[in-house]
Amino acid sequence: MVFLYNRNMQDTNPAFDPEALFFQARLTPYRSLGREGFGLLMAALIIAWGAAGLIFAQLGAWPVFGFFGLDVILVYLAFRTNYRDAQQAEEVSLSRTKLLVRRTEPSGKISEYSFNPFWTRFRVSRHEEFGITAMHLESKDRHLILGQFLNAHAREEFARDFATALARAKS
Repeated sequence: MVFLYNRNMQDTNPAFDPEALFFQARLTPYRSLGREGFGLLMAALIIAWGAAGLIFAQLGAWPVFGFFGLDVILVYLAFRTNYRDAQQAEEVSLSRTKLLVRRTEPSGKISEYSFNPFWTRFRVSRHEEFGITAMHLESKDRHLILGQFLNAHAREEFARDFATALARAKS
């Protein structure tokens, strides 16, 4: 997750541009295992399961070797799906006159949602134990959920900074 801010927004500045962005964030899902770590994990699994499979094959239980190979394929497919889902992102840009959310789905489909900051409310749903469980943008009859893929810490950080920026945009 990346937050970018322009703290030089001042109404008293004669060169102030109301279209200038003063808050911009790119929200991405957290993945603890990178591509290099995934390669090492798959190599270790292939070696371990290959060695165990060969032992079973030598003992006469040769079908077990095939099942070990099936396990490797299933683990690979699960990680591949996980990394495909990690391609999703949300870009939130805020100026004095426009709030833009650009959402990229795992499939690559891009959707854009535009709001007027003066008529937009930012709401968070909280749980005592887990913190923020959902973040919503609401404007008239429109409703958009933000950052569903974020972990609790990232939601807290984004909600705090975005609420402050939206309040500044309205002032």
